[in-house]
Amino acid sequence: MKIPARLRRLAGVGSRFLVVGALSTIIEIAVFNLLVFVWGWDPVLSKVVASLVALINAYIGNREWTFRHRARRGRVSELVLFLVTNGVCTLLGAVLVWLGVVALEAIVGHATGALALNIVNLISIVIVVLIRFVLYHKVVFRGAPTS
Repeated sequence: MKIPARLRRLAGVGSRFLVVGALSTIIEIAVFNLLVFVWGWDPVLSKVVASLVALINAYIGNREWTFRHRARRGRVSELVLFLVTNGVCTLLGAVLVWLGVVALEAIVGHATGALALNIVNLISIVIVVLIRFVLYHKVVFRGAPTS
């Protein structure tokens, strides 16, 4: 069975996106755990800060590797779209962590432990990664419009 060229290209872009995302996720989880469990920060604030730290890796990796084949529409325009997209995704991730913590505390009747909190965080990351890929592919790195 022959795979269509468009599907092969999408699989290649998706694979590179997942590699960049995996590295960004490792960075985000490490920073999140450092902030929460070493420095005693609030989990929601930690989620926001950790996401912003991982964002630096995500922009460079996606612009220079994942979507390098696409024509640039202008660095400032692209960066603004990237920041807005990630602002929305960071907010969504923080809301998901907050909802997860509230739900777990309601179920168990006390504050969540490290394992439960990290599971909630990972679930939020998976949901946000899917949304982020679609937005990067369709909006942020879509290339300059052709005339």
